[in-house]
Amino acid sequence: MTADSLQGTVALVTGASSGIGEATAIALAERGAAVAIGARRIDRLERLADRIRAVGGTALPIELDVSSAEQAHAAVTRTVSELGRLDTLVNNAGLMLLGPAVGAPLEDWQRMLDVNAAGVVYCTHAALPHLLQAAEDSPRRVADLVTVSSVAGRTVRPGSNVYNLTKHGVGAFSESVRMEIARRHVRVSLVEPGAVDTELRTHNRPEIQEQMRKRFAEVELLQASDIAEAVVYIVTRPWRMAVNEILIRPTEQAD
Repeated sequence: MTADSLQGTVALVTGASSGIGEATAIALAERGAAVAIGARRIDRLERLADRIRAVGGTALPIELDVSSAEQAHAAVTRTVSELGRLDTLVNNAGLMLLGPAVGAPLEDWQRMLDVNAAGVVYCTHAALPHLLQAAEDSPRRVADLVTVSSVAGRTVRPGSNVYNLTKHGVGAFSESVRMEIARRHVRVSLVEPGAVDTELRTHNRPEIQEQMRKRFAEVELLQASDIAEAVVYIVTRPWRMAVNEILIRPTEQAD
């Protein structure tokens, strides 16, 4: 087994039905990890699982709404029950619903709080005991908790309001958890992408999508696979090396 192999490990990736989550599940499976893939769109998960299995990988699709503490706990429990352990959690599920604070639909703000913040908390809470156990009994001597945040967790912009709140919040949460468990060999990492070409932008109202299109009209956007490569880099480092944060922007993104 090579030093960067994930053979014999198990990963759970949330928000795996498209974009960064889908690309990350594929990339982890290519390194030998068995992957549990969670999202609300089970039909897409089934197709992804078939794709992974077709090349010899192991995939477990799990219908999952991370805004439900019960579903988050059930997803982790099922992962461990059916795949045997949990070495890596990738908190990837998220929403980006932008627009002015004045007159904003309150339901948009609530959805982001539920998915981007509470979802990370619920999945992390359910996974931590298993990650700690994996770090103790794994030949790799380490387990990983990775959260996909955003450049919005470092900077603020008009119209990002609650999205900024959730991404700054998961950064603070991750760092506090990291400080608690670092000596127990569970690495806690944050990946902060800039503009990525995924369906995340299409969840916004048409006028917001047009503003985003104009803002990035002359920028070559990142691809989901670029972020997946960063996650793989984090979780394949030697046990002594923890990559706490990776900020990734398109080369042409100035802010």
